[in-house]
Amino acid sequence: MGLFAISERRVSSMRASPKAARRRANLAFACALGLSLFALPAFNVAPVFAKGPDSLADLSDQVSDAVVNISATQTMEDKHASAAPQLEPGTPFDDLFEEFFRRRQQGGGPGGNNDTPLPRPRERKSNSLGSGFVIDPSGIIITNNHVIADANDITVIFTDGQKLKAQIIGKDAKVDVAVLRVKPEKPLKFVKFGDSEKMRVGDWVLAVGNPFGLDGTVTAGIISAHHRNIESGPYDNYIQTDAAINKGNSGGPLFNMDGEVIGINTAILSPSGGSIGIGFATPAATVMPVIDQLQKFGETRRGWLGVRIQNVDETIAESLNLGPVHGALVAGTDDKGPAKAAGIQAGDVIVKFDGTDIKESRDLPKVVASAPVGKDVAVTVMRQGKELTKTVKLGRLEDNEKLASLDTKAPEADKALPPTPVEKAFGMEFSGLSTAARQKFSIGESVAAGVVVTSVDPDSPAAEKNIQPGEVILEINQNPVKDPSDVSAKIKALKEGGKKSALFLIANAKGEVRFVALAVQ
Repeated sequence: MGLFAISERRVSSMRASPKAARRRANLAFACALGLSLFALPAFNVAPVFAKGPDSLADLSDQVSDAVVNISATQTMEDKHASAAPQLEPGTPFDDLFEEFFRRRQQGGGPGGNNDTPLPRPRERKSNSLGSGFVIDPSGIIITNNHVIADANDITVIFTDGQKLKAQIIGKDAKVDVAVLRVKPEKPLKFVKFGDSEKMRVGDWVLAVGNPFGLDGTVTAGIISAHHRNIESGPYDNYIQTDAAINKGNSGGPLFNMDGEVIGINTAILSPSGGSIGIGFATPAATVMPVIDQLQKFGETRRGWLGVRIQNVDETIAESLNLGPVHGALVAGTDDKGPAKAAGIQAGDVIVKFDGTDIKESRDLPKVVASAPVGKDVAVTVMRQGKELTKTVKLGRLEDNEKLASLDTKAPEADKALPPTPVEKAFGMEFSGLSTAARQKFSIGESVAAGVVVTSVDPDSPAAEKNIQPGEVILEINQNPVKDPSDVSAKIKALKEGGKKSALFLIANAKGEVRFVALAVQ
């Protein structure tokens, strides 16, 4: 009753002074609800964009015919459908059954007559459904690599019901994209890529696809975040969106409000398999160069620097006089790689590549891969507190390239270490790299020198950094160590020099190296 009375009184006073009366009425209404006066602007002014676009119907009509359903079928031999029974070895019927089934499979019975042959091994079909979109009216279609995978047969289904067989022009598993071609009778409706780098968090987006096989489904949302790394590959750089994306949306387009494709819907975060409002799209800026290469060459041609890198943390940054944490720490270089030929060394921190700042280690593989093969690139590194620039002629990253296996001797755990001098530091015990140590820890010949970690206190700083017995200390603060006494001497020198951390270069038994920084106590 009181609330009604306040409202009625204020409303009646609006006849004399409409603007002032409206303010008083809003004030009275707020007070009646027990609201703070500081909350009043919420009653008077609402952001014009709070409710989102009035309608997405025109945009949906504009782009939907270019979005397709992709049905991929893989036919495999069912190895479990063997015609011959599996017998335990050593039975008295071994020879009899072997001869019987051999003759049957050749088309003749035991007596040489043409008995009914055994059935051929059965085939099993695996089907997957996904989405895609047309980027060229002649019939070029984009989808995710995982949608078509190892398919033997791919059918593209259009919104008008037309079905066309597709062939694979090229595919790339690292950014999960595939380029298909169909041969239509008339030009197809198509869409264009937009600039994903111009999109901002909070911008509206539209996802179109075929979730759970439901053709032509449209969902809307906003960009929730940029540059997400979900550990799915070496070039993770996803757009996160709350637009509903479900199984079957994979390979479909994510549109901006101008009808341009700014991403390919690729993955979701979901404990149930359904949308919980966390979906990921590969940005157009990432996929466009790959698509161009696949169309031109049928394969990718990525730049290759030839370095092994790791993250830089605060302790490593302090030990290298790097200043603020940034860059990619070079843990090693390929003997035949472009970086080593240009003079880049283990312990260098790459802070800039071809004019692009490297803020963290995962930035480097993306910019290197997108650089043209054979290009001379300026690479800026920090070495012992000084900035150097090296010119590197990029090689080509071969997907089928494999690391050469390293020779290691078989372990002989029963052989104990000889009574050599043992030093202790940071919760570790060290011994020389003797023949017995190599045998005990299976240390390969590629580890030519250093000091062996023989034990690690589980409560020590070394254990926290996952240093293991059998690993070999090669350097401390970029100075080689050859015997246990070197370790003590170098740590003592660091303490006397006021250093807060020691930077260890550590190799595992196979010769793979990494840097570990430990605080000097």
